[in-house]
This record gives sequence, structure tokens and C-alpha cells, in this order.
Amino acid sequence: MGDLPRILLSAPEVGSAERHALLTSFDEGWIAPVGPDLDAFEVELGEYTNSSACVALASGTAALHLGLLGAGVKPGDDVVVQSATFAASAFAVVHAGANPVFLDSEHGSWCLDPHLLAEFLSERADANCLPAAVMPVDLYGSTADYPAIGAACADYGIPVVRDAAEALGSISTSGQLGNLNVPTALSFNGNKIITTSSGGALLGSADLIERARYLATQARQPVLHYEHVDIGFNYRMSNLLAALGRVQLAGLEKKIERRSKIASQYREAFPHFGWCPFEQTLRPNNWLTVAILPAGDPLEICRALDDLGIEARPAWKPMHQQPVFAKHEMVYGQGVADALFASGICLPSGSTLTDADVGRVINSVRTVLAKV
Repeated sequence: MGDLPRILLSAPEVGSAERHALLTSFDEGWIAPVGPDLDAFEVELGEYTNSSACVALASGTAALHLGLLGAGVKPGDDVVVQSATFAASAFAVVHAGANPVFLDSEHGSWCLDPHLLAEFLSERADANCLPAAVMPVDLYGSTADYPAIGAACADYGIPVVRDAAEALGSISTSGQLGNLNVPTALSFNGNKIITTSSGGALLGSADLIERARYLATQARQPVLHYEHVDIGFNYRMSNLLAALGRVQLAGLEKKIERRSKIASQYREAFPHFGWCPFEQTLRPNNWLTVAILPAGDPLEICRALDDLGIEARPAWKPMHQQPVFAKHEMVYGQGVADALFASGICLPSGSTLTDADVGRVINSVRTVLAKV
């Protein structure tokens, strides 16, 4: 590869503004978990997502966990989880003491299939064993069909917990992420569209967020001595990371614009590939661009691209194929989750990529596929 730098899948875009915000918070002594940047980040994030309330947390997994608890999920309950997702979605269900039941996705969004869900809930109602919650996942910035999912769940009084870890900035047919006013988890991991290095947030109703904030700060009672009547968690985001997050959030729209342009360049270069149709998404954030290859093993193609200095990844391996969940129930639809893993490849999509970088990726993909 000579002196060509490695092209990463989704590198964070940070610069002098982020550095200044971190050092200012440091110099002003706001090292502890609380502080003015944390308060402001929660307000600004709530305004951007049109949410009733918001709490910034240590991770997206923490947000999912508290969202499930806020929805009333208890140990031993079943929770429907989309199988085509990253493991954190299912792990959070287990953290809550519940049992994930996996459902397939629909072709039009790659997200939870609402028709399959309706059939499943009807069967479970007849058997008197309804799940405690349903967790759709907004996959790669594509949003689920929430009107249909919400209607299916409303028939049985089942709450929806939204995993929007990959969808900040996406606008669905229901509008901004906060419009649904259901527990909604975000992630600010290093590879997400904006980052706080690590971290996440939970959106939802004021009552739900107030309870989540209380649990996230070790469930401390408002007394001088340390007194607890509930089991709590050390889940709050630090003020330092929130300072970083505020600058990142301010630049989110430009990051979406750049990633969208990159996605368009890939689609133009490879018109014979399959791509996410985004049927439920008015404006996707294009966090990652995922191609459905016409031929070849995504794992082998990713390895070949790696040899050329290009980081690519297969699409998410479905949860029902994961060894850790081998004994859990899977409700199959049209095999969307399996097909996505069998043929899907995530191409470098970070907003720091130049047009030359994108051109190099395109040429590298062509070189590798010519040998398939």
C-alpha cells in the first residue's frame, strides 16, 4: 500500500472546537460528572430531537437498560427485539433480567417487520403470554414503521422502547426522534455520527426521564447522608464528555450532509448493488452506507479490502445466529436479517472522508470484486 493512509469505516470528526470545549470545562474545574455542559447538552439534545425530556448517560446500552426499566420490564419478562441489530440491543434486555425474543425485519426498511409483529402478538395473546415490551431498532439510520408497530402494540397495551443508537438526525414518517414520546436510546460511541468518545442518552416523557436520571445517579435520596431505597446505577455522562457532545451536536447537520453525499457517490458508482430503500425514512442520516453485493462472501471481501488499506465490515450478524443466544426464540419472516448478513457490506462512510478517499474505496471495491 506504500504510504497511503488506512481508510477507516467511520472515524470521528473532531477538531479545535472540541478541544477548546474540553479544555474550558477542565480549566473551569468541571471534572465531576455534573456541571453546566451536561445540563446544556441535555437541553440542546432534547430541542434537536423534539423530545419532552432527555438524560445524558455513560453509554447507549445504559440508555436501553433504563428505557426498558422505565417501560416496566421486569425479570423473567419477554421482550421482542429485532434480530438484525448490534448485540447491545439484546444485551440490554438481559441486563434488565428479561428474555429477548427475536423477530425478523421487513424489506422496505431493514427494521422490525410490523406485520410479523402483529401476527406474533396475536398468537401470544391467544396463549396468554404477551411480551412486556417491543424494541425496534433504527438500522444504519433507517427508521422503523412506527405507526404500524405502535398500532400493533397498542392493541395489547405493550410499550415500545426505541433503539435509535444509529439514527440521530434521521427523520422518519413520524418526524424527529422525540416525536413518539417513547423511551428512545441514543449512542455517542466513537464510530457514531456524533461522538462523546463514549456515552449515550435516553429520550422520553418527563416522568420517565426523571426516574431514569435518579436511577442513573446511584438512586441517591435527597438527603445529606447516602441513603438508598432502590438499586441504582452509575450511568451518568460526565460534564467533560458533554462539553465535547455539545460541539459535535452543533455540527451534526453538516456531518449528515457529507455522509449523504458519500452515500450518493457509492450508489452512483455501483448501480447494480442493492441498497437500503429507506421506505419509512424521510431523511436518513446515512450513518453507514451498506451495500448488498451481487456476488461474493462479505467476510472475504472485507479481508481483501483490508489488504488494500480499506476498513469495511459485514452487515450485523443477526442475534438469532449468535452463539450466546442460540437457545432463544426466533420468529422468521422473509429472511431479511439472514440475507442482510449473507450479502451486506458496510463501506467507509465517515464525514472526514475526502472525495479522493471515496474514489479510492470505489476503485478498491471494483478491484476486489473483479476477482470474485
